[in-house]
Amino acid sequence: MLCNRVRKNQKQLRKWIAAEGINCYRLYDRDIPEIPLVIDWYQGRLHIAEFQKKDVDPERSGKAWMHAIVAPTSAALGVPEAEVYYKVRDRQRGEKQYQAQGAERNRIEVHEGGHRFWVNLVDYVDTGLFLDHRRARKLVAEEAKGKAVLNLYCYTGSFSVYAAAAGAANTLSIDLSRTYLDWARANLNLNDLDPERNRLRRGDVQDELAQLHAAGERFDLAVVDPPTFSNSKSLPGVFDVQRDHVELLLAVHKLLAKEGVIWFSTNHRRFKLDLAALEPHFVVADTSATTLPRDFRDPKIHRSWRLVRR
Repeated sequence: MLCNRVRKNQKQLRKWIAAEGINCYRLYDRDIPEIPLVIDWYQGRLHIAEFQKKDVDPERSGKAWMHAIVAPTSAALGVPEAEVYYKVRDRQRGEKQYQAQGAERNRIEVHEGGHRFWVNLVDYVDTGLFLDHRRARKLVAEEAKGKAVLNLYCYTGSFSVYAAAAGAANTLSIDLSRTYLDWARANLNLNDLDPERNRLRRGDVQDELAQLHAAGERFDLAVVDPPTFSNSKSLPGVFDVQRDHVELLLAVHKLLAKEGVIWFSTNHRRFKLDLAALEPHFVVADTSATTLPRDFRDPKIHRSWRLVRR
């Protein structure tokens, strides 16, 4: 069933892939309930993630299950087994969701939207490039020319690459993780983007926002894609996107130029935007349907909004 489905999905996506110039995309997303996998294609390589549930069927998990999946899937898609990367993904929160599973020497270069990115299919649960934000990156780039762009929780800096390459006046990318800031720097360098115009800062986002406000910095465009939860060892308390998103977005509001724009997104499946608290300060548009790529069939993979400062 799985082999038939991935072959069918790839065939259905073929014309769209060619037209869009895409070589990293989602092939399978738990299409068959009995096979709870996500399979992504990265330029001739496969990244397979198994989503663990509380009550795991021993016949549908573990090494034997992994081998039963890898061999036929690689054969169905013509990918050598050595280029198939299989991970087990359980429910994790806070710092655990970003911990490496091995060394950092396994990066490969991939291409998207005319840009180059390093991804790592081996060492981390996530690869370094969130494929479901592909369209959002393009939309941000379309607004970025001549703008000062702020990228919060920047991860590996893909939004900053898109914005800088589109002619942003400057970008500032902020993240608490030194590992991901180094990765973002590598992505900027890979695209020959000026480090003086594309700054990187390490720190807690809320603290950094306060410092930027005190320094009188202003931005025309901001990307805000926070984690659902964060409980880093280096910080007191826990960030909760549902509880804390209004405070976060109002802090960004203070840094925006007149009619400045925030692209806000979350993958919290039960998230509810507090419109009553935000609409006095922003014109709010739900852009979730616009930013969902064709290769993602799950409408809850993320939700997004475009907020314009009043």
